[in-house]
Formats: sequence, structure tokens, C-alpha cells
Amino acid sequence: MIMETIRRVNGYDKDAYTYYPVIIVGAGASGIAMACQLKQQLGFDQFRIFDRQAGIGGTWWINRYPGVACDVPAVFYSFSFAQNPNWTSFHPPGKEIVRYYHEVCEQYKITDKFELNTDIDECRWLEHEQLWQVTLRRMVSGMGDLSAKERQKIVQENGEHAVYSETEVVRAKVVVSCVGGLVEPRGWPDYIPGIENFKGKMFHSARWDESVDFTDKNVVVVGTGCSSAQLVPRLPNAPYNAKSVTQLMRSPPWVVPAVAAPGGDEWWERNGPKLMKNVPGLKELLRFLIFAGAEAGFLKLFPNTPYAEKHRKIYEGKMLEYMRKVVPQKYWEIMTPDYGVGCKRRIYDKRWLRSLNDPKIELTTQPLNRVTDTGVVIGPGATYPANAKEEEYPERVVPADVIVLANGFDTTRWLHPLKVVGKGGKDLVQLMEERGGAQAYLGTAMDGFPNFFMIFGPNTATGHSSVVMASENMVNYTLNFITPLLHNLARTTEVKPEAEIAYTAEMQAALKNTVWRSGCSSWYFTKDGWNSTVYPYTQVDFWRRCTFPRWNDWNIEYTPKGIAKMRRTRAMRILSVVLAIGGMYRLRRSGLGVEDVTAVMKYVVQGSLARLLRLWTAVRREVAL
Repeated sequence: MIMETIRRVNGYDKDAYTYYPVIIVGAGASGIAMACQLKQQLGFDQFRIFDRQAGIGGTWWINRYPGVACDVPAVFYSFSFAQNPNWTSFHPPGKEIVRYYHEVCEQYKITDKFELNTDIDECRWLEHEQLWQVTLRRMVSGMGDLSAKERQKIVQENGEHAVYSETEVVRAKVVVSCVGGLVEPRGWPDYIPGIENFKGKMFHSARWDESVDFTDKNVVVVGTGCSSAQLVPRLPNAPYNAKSVTQLMRSPPWVVPAVAAPGGDEWWERNGPKLMKNVPGLKELLRFLIFAGAEAGFLKLFPNTPYAEKHRKIYEGKMLEYMRKVVPQKYWEIMTPDYGVGCKRRIYDKRWLRSLNDPKIELTTQPLNRVTDTGVVIGPGATYPANAKEEEYPERVVPADVIVLANGFDTTRWLHPLKVVGKGGKDLVQLMEERGGAQAYLGTAMDGFPNFFMIFGPNTATGHSSVVMASENMVNYTLNFITPLLHNLARTTEVKPEAEIAYTAEMQAALKNTVWRSGCSSWYFTKDGWNSTVYPYTQVDFWRRCTFPRWNDWNIEYTPKGIAKMRRTRAMRILSVVLAIGGMYRLRRSGLGVEDVTAVMKYVVQGSLARLLRLWTAVRREVAL
């Protein structure tokens, strides 16, 4: 039984503070998964989840642009421990995903564990106490939904009181960072002048301004990633009714059809929920089939092997054929990528390609040059194709009433703006940079930062599978090291520096032999080519590493209680071996041979199976009644 509790320390004194056994940073999918598994696996609920945003759901809470939806089938983008038979569609909208997260929190009774509108400013390791000192900053309602840049601007203009209402310093034995990668939206490009003179509205797709009226407005969308592919087709139509939409693209993504629902979208929406509720095992079977297909697809597309190169060419040919069937011929050249499929994240398309036939929508690769008070200037020249002649693409003015930035996130700035200071006053991000770039052992831990874990840290994203599954694997992995801390069997757990360095070297070396190094420009990389985003192997391999920890890669400082338990466990193993040898010796002395022992075992197994079959028959009869 875990005795750790949330409590006040030195409660009567001026230096009183609140102690939390576990602090979870982030209320998205990873934070929810960690909280649920602490309760399910350990029966432990003495933790808090802090998030700067005003709601539960992480990136799905904050992204509210038109058409926001999951491009991975929902049955695979949900928790294995809380499968949902009630998805209204195969690729549900963001609002429904948030509702699902809320239902999971209700099911596991953890809703009261969230403290929202609360930013964690700093985590600092106190060596003499072997605890984390955590600085919490309570926010004025709604301020947490703004980006860090927007909050900083408000502080500069109106003072800190306009953003922060209170600061509290607490302490924790364990800190788990579940800060996602898609947190801080990229701002306006510094090298493009004139935005300060623009008289219209400008905002990022991840901070959608619902007060803007698009009716009869000219809209410029900067970017052609997954978000823009979902929102652009909606803007010319009701309820938005934009007059025109000009989409600026640097280079084309590979666009593939979204994974088809069994029977088609309409049939699945009518029948899927009923089937998922009433057919035992269907959810699990469908989830496994999608997973298996994704893993097979990884081996066909991502490694630089003769097998993958062959299948990549076949796949690319099919995708180009699909594109040319759907989009107008004038876009064929600029929609034909010059890099291998998979180098950038693919767009799983339902509407974007067809929307390019809409006369209200224009796609161009002419670069953004500057902004005027009523529009943008693009050109001269074009960023794609590479052989585009400048004189064929003269400078021109595109009218704009609204500019939407769909240019992605600062994905290479891990943990930003959270500051983590470990042993010897070492900053976590600074240590990563000294070693070449963002990194962590199995994406979860860095040496010098005891009892600090990351879920969905560097090199854990997947270009082919479900990030929710990857997060679950990391949650289960970290519980191996959190459990002895909470049971007072260990004081600290910390990965060894040589293990972290070797692991990172393996990841970076493996990534060089994949399609991610085929020459594209991607948010997976930093400017100097360091890939801190994706995992270079299959998710089966990642599951294996998470399921079977390499204990020799960790320094664990055990308590006397922990040492005593280890000695008892070791003694029991030795005793078991001795008893097994003694039993074999006595069997041999009694005259029984291998065939006799096999017969006994067969009898025991057959009897057990018969009892299980009778039990299963009885259960089915009760259910039928």
C-alpha cells in the first residue's frame, strides 16, 4: 500500500508549502493516460495535473479551426484501456475527441485532479531534500489559451498582473512532463515586412479567432500542412462564405486518401456505433488490423532498404495518379513532390484536393514578399518547382482581409516555455543543446534530472501510427521507475549518462538511413539537420523497449526498505532454483521418466481448459438471459 499523500509541510510557518507525491504537467492525452494508469495500476490518486489552458484535452482543446478532425481512425487514436464504441464517425471532429477525454476522466474519477489556468514556470531539483521545487503561476482566466508570445506581449504592455494572478511554490517527489510537441504556434515570419501595417485580421489556425466574419472576405492561408488541408475547403462554403481563398505553399506535401471506413463513411456513421457496441471483440480486432497495416506500411515506406525503395516507388506512382485524377491540370506540376513519400508527414485527405477545383480557391508557390495594409505581395518567382523561372512568375498583389497562419509549431523547442533545472543547476534544454540537440533516453529521461520523466519527449513521434499508443507505452515504461519511489523502496531513479548518450547516438544514426533524410524540408528537423522528432523504427520495436526495461541503464538509489525487499526477492529466486533441482532429483529417484511427467502435465492442462470452457458457456448463457 502506498502511504504517500498530498500534504501541507510546516503549515504554521511562513515557509509552509504543499507537497505533492506526483505532479503531472499537461492535460492532454499523455497527461490523462498517466493519471488513469496511476489509479488503475497502483491504486494511487495523490497527484495533480496542471495545465495553462482553460480546458482538458491539450491540442484538441485549443485547436478549433473549421474542419478540425483526427486523420487517424478513432478506434486507433483512443486509449487501449478505455475503448469507445460510440464514435459518431471513423475520423471524428476535435470536439468529439475532447468529449471522449472528458468521459475517460469521469470514468477514472480524476476530473477533480486537474488545476487549469495554471502555468508551471520552473522545476528545480533540490539535492539536499531530493525533491523538485515547482513554481506555479495562476493565470487570469483565458490567458493560458494564448501563446507564450501573446502572453509576453500583454505583460510588456500592461504588466504581469494582466496575465498572472498568483504565484505559488510547491514541492514534489516525482514530476512527469506531458507537454506535447504541438504547443507553441509559429509566429509571423520575421523576414516578411509590413505586417504591422495590415488593417485586417491575422491569427494562427491553432488560435482560431471565432469573432471574425469571413463573409465576402478575401482570405490568405499561409501553409499547406494537415491543418490547412482541413480548413481551406471549408472557408468558401457556409457558414463562412469567404469571397476568395489564396493558399501559399513552399513545396508540395504527399497527399494520400484518408483510411477508408468499412462500408464507406455514410454506412459507418449509420451502423458503426451499433456494431462496435454489440459485436464482442470488434473494437479490438479493428484496432489491431489498423495497427498491423500501419506497421506493414512503415516497412514499405520509411527505411532505406531495397524492399522499401521498391514499394515507395509503387506507392508514389499510385498517389500521383490519385492526385491527377482529382485536381485541375494547372496544379499537377506544383503538386508533384521531388522527395520520397514519408519524408514529411503525409496529408490524409478527404476534401482538400477536390476543393482545388473550386474557382474561389487558388493554390500558389509564389513566395510571400511583404504585406500591405489591404493585402499581401507575392513573387517574383516561385519556390516550386526548382526550375521555375522568375520572369514567368511576376510580382503581384493578392487582396486580403484575413490572414491565417497555418505554418505549424515550434516543434524543435522541447518543453518550451517550461524551465527544468536539475543537478548542479544544469538546465535541461541547455544540456540537450550541448549534446547536439533535443534528446532523451527512450524519449523519457535525461541524466542529471532524477525522478523527472517526459511522456512523448524527443524522438518518439511516429510518421505512420498512433501517438496515443506511443504515449501509453511511455506511461507504462515510466511506471516501472515511479512505482518504487511511491512505495518508498527508492529515493531517486536516474538514467545513466552513458546510456542516454548511446541511445541518442543510435537514434540519430538510424535516422540517417531512412526516408526522412531524402532531401525534404520538414518540421521534423532543426536548421542544422538534427531530427529530434521521429522514432526511426516500428512501434512494435518501441513497445518492446518500453515493456522490457534495461535496468542496467539506470541508477536507482534504494532505501533500506527497498534493499531488504531486493534481498528477499533474490533469496526466493535462489530457493526456487534449489527446490526445482531437488524436485527433479526426487522424481528421478522415484523412477518417473519424462513421459510420466508429460502425461501429468497434459492431464492438468486439459482439466483446466475444460473448466474454463464450462465457465465460458455459463457466462454466455447468463448474458443471453
